[in-house]
Amino acid sequence: MRATAEQLRALRQEVAGLERWQAETTPRRMPLGHAEADAALGGGLEVGRLHEVFAGHGADAASATGFAAMLAARLGGSLVWLRQEQVGREGGALHAPGLSEIGFDPARLVLGLLPDPLTVLAAAGEAARCPGVGVVLVELWRMPRPLDLTATRRLALAAETSGVSVLLLRVEAQAQASAAQTRWQVHSLASVPLEANAPGHPALSVELTRQRSGPPGGPWQMEWDRDRGIFRAWDGGGAALSGPQLPLAAHG
Repeated sequence: MRATAEQLRALRQEVAGLERWQAETTPRRMPLGHAEADAALGGGLEVGRLHEVFAGHGADAASATGFAAMLAARLGGSLVWLRQEQVGREGGALHAPGLSEIGFDPARLVLGLLPDPLTVLAAAGEAARCPGVGVVLVELWRMPRPLDLTATRRLALAAETSGVSVLLLRVEAQAQASAAQTRWQVHSLASVPLEANAPGHPALSVELTRQRSGPPGGPWQMEWDRDRGIFRAWDGGGAALSGPQLPLAAHG
């Protein structure tokens, strides 16, 4: 179906608005705590922007989900987590004890399970326009057709207008044209056991594959310090722990 002249005019206005906000808004940055990653980001992750998180492989889904949850915890404020129902059926439900283990308070979480990509994106746009929200995390199944460049531009504009950070979590998906400020790819690492062989801090291999304001960076091996709520360099060298490193999903 061809777009009407009115639809094209509205799209041009959205794009012009996005470019104007990018030019006029001074970004506020949240340091991640990992020195090399923060240096590559120019001081930290930009707040009030759209960011993408990709799982390197299907087996890295839990780590990518964990990384997105850690970013949300670091950014602060309430979290609106919007999931397509297919994600829960295929990957399992979110596990509140797993969120607690990384230091995220489930009381800050508003979870929405929605039937299809269009509904998820519509809800995400509304949530991202609400200044009272800290972070909107959008989780879609694979490569839905509604998630195109125009959809990401709308999310980016909503984020920049309200100051709400939007995280787009992609599992079993490939990168495509997007208005996201940054794009991250996450792989699992074995954590280093603590004393008495207690489970160690969640460990990740993270690569900044794209950013609009600078070059890519990494990959960096990092771990999450839940007590301080920051990422830090992974010191490695420990024996691999059996089982999933980041138990954020139940029954999946």
